[in-house]
Amino acid sequence: MKFINKQMVLAVCLFVMTTLASAQEVVKDTVKAKKPAKVSATMHRKVDGIIATVGDYIILDSDIDKSFLEMTSQGNSIKDITRCQMLGKLLEDKLYAHQAIQDSIVVSDDEVKGKLEEQLSYMVQQLGSMDKVIKYFKKNNEEDFRTDLFEIIKMNKLTSEMQKKIVDAVEITPEEVRNFYKKIPTNELPVFGAEMEVAQIVIQPKVTDAEKQKVIDRLKEFKKEVQDGASFATKAVLYSDDKGSSATGGFYKMNRKTPFVKEFKDVAFSLGEGEISEPFETTFGYHIIYVEKIRGQEIDLRHILLTPTVSDQALKEAKDRAIQIKKKIDSKEVTFAEAARTESDEKETRTNGGVLVNPKTQDTHFELTKMDPALYSQVSNLKDNEVSQPILDVEQSGRKKYKLVTVTNRINEHTADYAKDYIKIKDLALKEKQINAIAKWSEEKIKETYIKINGEYRNCEFTNNWLKK
Repeated sequence: MKFINKQMVLAVCLFVMTTLASAQEVVKDTVKAKKPAKVSATMHRKVDGIIATVGDYIILDSDIDKSFLEMTSQGNSIKDITRCQMLGKLLEDKLYAHQAIQDSIVVSDDEVKGKLEEQLSYMVQQLGSMDKVIKYFKKNNEEDFRTDLFEIIKMNKLTSEMQKKIVDAVEITPEEVRNFYKKIPTNELPVFGAEMEVAQIVIQPKVTDAEKQKVIDRLKEFKKEVQDGASFATKAVLYSDDKGSSATGGFYKMNRKTPFVKEFKDVAFSLGEGEISEPFETTFGYHIIYVEKIRGQEIDLRHILLTPTVSDQALKEAKDRAIQIKKKIDSKEVTFAEAARTESDEKETRTNGGVLVNPKTQDTHFELTKMDPALYSQVSNLKDNEVSQPILDVEQSGRKKYKLVTVTNRINEHTADYAKDYIKIKDLALKEKQINAIAKWSEEKIKETYIKINGEYRNCEFTNNWLKK
């Protein structure tokens, strides 16, 4: 496992992105301190000043202290992390952000503000009040804190967009996957944990036409109010049932490959800049979309999702229907797969007999130790081919449905096999290629970017050639 572990450590190091916590995460392999004790003790006493410059960005001595403080605030240990290591991570972030600007990557202020409010809300919830947050982060007032946090979030977003641009361009061929597998020593082949394949039948409660029309009319009102001058973002914050985007005013950045449902993408890409769609339906409910900006094949949009109310009677009828389907399967009148194809209301899974696809790996295997806790609790006690009782499932939007689940296959812990585990091996091979692409990119950009490290921090020994020796 040594071979794979090294790759995964590097992957974790290089793919740390967007949040305040992850922006300050440091993997110890990133940098090595030549004289950590001396450097750490001496530098900590120095008067705050510019310790490094990367392109248009500067790094202050106090930025390292802030990074340590932010890591601690997220419950991460900083015991084994030196100031040299922290500087190495900050240098990487600044290089990505600087190059993102050179490549005309745009991060909108509205997008940053939405994330800022989300993080502030979380911090206040954790510490109890805004005053305690300001005191914890050693700021003079809320305005100063908001200004600093805004810049941190914006730089983190630029960093992540730049990293994404690099890795999205990386593709891998079957021959490269085969060569990757062959070069792993037999005694270092990865061991994959116990897995299972799961299938489900989904029964959606019937929504009355009156409830549907009520939601459609409400969305039409929102559209008219926005056209008359109201803020679309504010309405999304106040009313949208999409909890994943409501805090950011319904904001999404997407392209043709972004994994949204087809109906949503079709409407989004049919609109011009500044247009608002008519209400339309997806499996999640009813939406309206407002296109803010079009950049070639990528668009910035906002949307509002409203989910029609389901009556108690409709819920009861859905449960009764699920019970009847289970009886048919248990009595061998139909198989689970046949019932899924004819009875399930979830079109994404019914065509393949209800079998679920793992969203992280895009195959049908779910590793038990990495399984979504909610799904695991639903299937962990099921015997082979046993069908669960009807399960009430509540989506993030609040939409309710009943489902039946079953385990169709169990795979014991095993050493990687090229034929059986091709998708997982392909994923590892792609990660290695992406890591190499980022390393090559970093090497080239360091050479052509103005970088200066001052004072005793020049005694640090970095993995990247920041000192251009």
